[in-house]
Amino acid sequence: MLKEQGINPIIIPPEVDETLPESIKPHNAVLFLALKKALYVESIATEKGYTNGEILIAADTIVVYGGRIIGKPKNPDDAFYILKKLCGTMHTVLTGAAILKPGTKYRKALYVSTDVFFKSYTDDEIKKYAATTEPYDKAGGYAIQGTWGKYVDHIEGDTDNVIGFPWGRIVKELES
Repeated sequence: MLKEQGINPIIIPPEVDETLPESIKPHNAVLFLALKKALYVESIATEKGYTNGEILIAADTIVVYGGRIIGKPKNPDDAFYILKKLCGTMHTVLTGAAILKPGTKYRKALYVSTDVFFKSYTDDEIKKYAATTEPYDKAGGYAIQGTWGKYVDHIEGDTDNVIGFPWGRIVKELES
């Protein structure tokens, strides 16, 4: 998304433990993880000399269904279980973003919520999808911009948020 806007980001993958505190509320979970990733990357960015007004943005996305956080599937059986549960229902996608200026005290954390409504689909369709590489490393086991997008009936909210980076909300924050 950044490249589409003419921005050539420097990408520093965060190496953090994504274990959440017990009983954390979903919106706090995405804020916690985004800020944890941002602070980790800030320490590396500072070591590399990125302290001249650069802006650091980190994000984390989760799926919430029935009040519970649905993680990333670990294997085809897990992907099947998750997508079977979401079949024909509505779930919420939350993305937290942390914006920092390395070497300064500027920190901002925000989150965006989008409701996603799935169509009904068959067990065979789930199994076929779970046999691909697409469901893994994705909250809820799918990518709306990928092949599973055909099973999305509609959304209420920001599509970019479901992709995992609420660009519109981040731009508003940067402009302010």
